[in-house]
Amino acid sequence: MLHSTPAVAIVAFATAFSSVCAQTQTKCDPRESDCPADPAIGKDGVSCDFTKGPCDAFDHLDGRKVSYDDSRGLVCSMDGPQQAPTLRSKDYIFFGRVEIEMQAAPGPGIISTLVLQSDDLDEIDFETVGNDASHIQTNIFSKGNQTDHSNGGFQPVDDAFGKSHRYAVDWTPDKLEWYIDGKVERTLLRSQAGDKFPQSPMQIRIGPWVAGFKGGDPDTASWAGGEADFSKGPSTAYYKSVKITDYAGSSSATTKDVKEYSYGDRSGSSGSIQIKLKDGSTTTGGESSGSSGSSSSSESSSSSHTSSGSSSSTGSGSSTSSSTSSGSAHTSSSTSSATGSKTSPSSTTSGAEGSTTATPTAKPNGASNAGASVSVAAVAALLIIAIV
Repeated sequence: MLHSTPAVAIVAFATAFSSVCAQTQTKCDPRESDCPADPAIGKDGVSCDFTKGPCDAFDHLDGRKVSYDDSRGLVCSMDGPQQAPTLRSKDYIFFGRVEIEMQAAPGPGIISTLVLQSDDLDEIDFETVGNDASHIQTNIFSKGNQTDHSNGGFQPVDDAFGKSHRYAVDWTPDKLEWYIDGKVERTLLRSQAGDKFPQSPMQIRIGPWVAGFKGGDPDTASWAGGEADFSKGPSTAYYKSVKITDYAGSSSATTKDVKEYSYGDRSGSSGSIQIKLKDGSTTTGGESSGSSGSSSSSESSSSSHTSSGSSSSTGSGSSTSSSTSSGSAHTSSSTSSATGSKTSPSSTTSGAEGSTTATPTAKPNGASNAGASVSVAAVAALLIIAIV
């Protein structure tokens, strides 16, 4: 494991810190041009049971074929470089909760992910690195800024590759919480993150990708634990289910009949997002309960769990992506890798552990219900402290 070799880990992640492979993609950046409105998931929510096959709420991106198993769900296998079997939600949430059940793919160079990403490149991440079975990495990125690596965290998990776990993100205007098997493992307050806090409507992406391969970016490969080795067969991640709840600019599941979200200006701030309802009316939301983007003064902070390693942000893959409709057959296929990769070093943000009572509104497999600079010395210091 990386945390068993501190000297090597520090050198590797300090190197990764100095070079970022940023290939995050967006079809239209609202900070630069007028973009189409984002269709909302809204009050019906999404509930996909992949043991029953493809889910209508998701598109399969170019990157690698996927298949479905009646006991393990979505099967994402990789057997070569630049492969990234990825699903992306068709619609968006404007704050909300996303929960997946995932058994991550093992092996150096392999990353398994849950990523929330907006059109203007706000991002929330949950990622496993394939040679560390005892941790999962959490991170945020703001407006496509891949040079800021001060927001990463490392959370403990029991055998990420041998067991299936429930990973959830609960994202409100005041705070962001990462859950593992029903327990809050990290909280990031908006008052801590400031303008970096993710605050624009997001799609959900799930899937693993090959980060380390011969001829690829060496710093990305170092962060990912080396080059992937498929000599003994493919590496496979399994996604059994996904549940999505849209808060529509608030802190709990919306009861409004929301049609879409649009950007009112070029800022990408939550207060500028227009929430259009199906009756034609428009409202706004997404402001923190505190002033100037800060959360309630009653919330306290404490350190998140940390460990040696590197935090990263990713889509899933190393080349550009384009969305395609998922096929109706039990297996869908495509050819090139999806959404890019980017690396970051170890850095932990303090947060307060909290709880949430919001639960996704179920609907059958995606059908309607009808009714994601610190100095190298500082990075090394953090790693040494975490290792000790």
